[in-house]
Amino acid sequence: MSPRIAFGGFLHETNTFAPSKAGLDAFVQGGGWPSLARGEDVFEAVRNVNVGASGFVETARGLGWEMVPTLWCAASPSAHVTAEAFETLLSELVEAITAALPLDGVYLDLHGAMVAEGFPDGEGETLRRVRAAIGPNVPLVASLDLHGNVTQLMVDSADALVAYRTYPHVDMALTGSRATTYLARLIGTAKRDAKAFRQIPYLIPIAWQATAMEPCATIYAELAALEDESVPTLSFLPGFPAADFADCGPTVVAYGATQGDADRAADAVTARVLASEAAFNGKVFAPDEGVLAAMALAQGATKPIVISDTQDNPGAGGDSDTMGMARALVRNGAQRAAIGLIVDPEVARQAHEAGVGATIKAALGAKSGIPGDVPLEGEFVVEQLSDGRFVAPGPFFGGSRMNLGACAALRIGGVRIVVASRKAQMADQAMYRQVGIEPTEQAILVNKSSVHFRADFEPIAHSILVCAAPGPMPVDPSVLPWKHLRPGLRTAPLGPVFG
Repeated sequence: MSPRIAFGGFLHETNTFAPSKAGLDAFVQGGGWPSLARGEDVFEAVRNVNVGASGFVETARGLGWEMVPTLWCAASPSAHVTAEAFETLLSELVEAITAALPLDGVYLDLHGAMVAEGFPDGEGETLRRVRAAIGPNVPLVASLDLHGNVTQLMVDSADALVAYRTYPHVDMALTGSRATTYLARLIGTAKRDAKAFRQIPYLIPIAWQATAMEPCATIYAELAALEDESVPTLSFLPGFPAADFADCGPTVVAYGATQGDADRAADAVTARVLASEAAFNGKVFAPDEGVLAAMALAQGATKPIVISDTQDNPGAGGDSDTMGMARALVRNGAQRAAIGLIVDPEVARQAHEAGVGATIKAALGAKSGIPGDVPLEGEFVVEQLSDGRFVAPGPFFGGSRMNLGACAALRIGGVRIVVASRKAQMADQAMYRQVGIEPTEQAILVNKSSVHFRADFEPIAHSILVCAAPGPMPVDPSVLPWKHLRPGLRTAPLGPVFG
């Protein structure tokens, strides 16, 4: 008789300092991820998409398991998940799993850094409720984003937590597959591996967490080498350094045949991360400085200079509407430059009403009220319009079916701006092409993304610069107004100590 396995997903990365919360509608729409799906519809929602549940389905199908889909949803990173959204979706997930009993196992596709109103440890509460529903003996395994802020409750509630190993996250589906392979070890047995959990005492800025760069490249190579029969799965999570609760920060989670095996592996990775603290930094440009540097580099380049507008990254909770980098492009007379996405539904509607070729007067962006940010006012030529529906085939979104609402390509001087009605981080070249902008033909591209854009844009880039314009995700987390971290945690590498 085939093992009967329930699976589902509930993903959100929470920046508690961001301007907008995630209500139920944010999960219904998906914000660049598959929209909310229930029951059998989950199979189609995650099919051929780079998400953990997709890897689970393919691997479980190969193992001949009977799969019971429950609910899968995700929303763009933002401030807290509202109490209504959290209780509605989590209750539905738990009820569907409960209705599927008896089960031989449960797989969950989670993020790891969800903060909900009333529940700072969103995944801990999710895993706790699922464990309560299925009892202590049914194997429960979850895949996590490497930006997860893992807690003791998460570790205690799950039989294993298996995290991504790439940033940009090109291995989300692969991680779902790895978690499924681990779950297969547990099905039909009472044996469980020993657990080791370590919290790292400093926050790591997301701009320097890229896994192809040092020090993460070495950390992950050494981590992979430690896995064997005695340590079947091992994860390092650099964490998401904008969630103001006690367990924010990097972690290591190891599973071993014995407690000694788990402890040795966890301690080895922890030691490497502690020794790497000073290496988690890099050059950050001010807006004008970055634009001028890009313009100088572009003079001798045959590929675009790509700038990361890291502090308004919608993948870290920004609303993707601050205008500091756009103003710097215009102010410095940049030519053959493009920036995206600027999320402004009102201006997008205005452009659609005016039509291609029209010139509109608008105050673009800056609707989220970030201190130090103001709209870009001027006359814009409407160059192209789109309904915002397209496939993002690059290695990060991995074939996700996007719906950004009404979109437009606007031009002011030598700068072209992708205006959208819904937010998603600029991590796929198709997000430019859907409004007629060919990214490879631009001298400068400014992407509202911190690292994920590298997966699709690094191959076409001459150089990549990081700029810090006003936004809700500071490149230096120590400047955030922290209130709830655990005492003694350094709020940046070699930085100030909280409390």
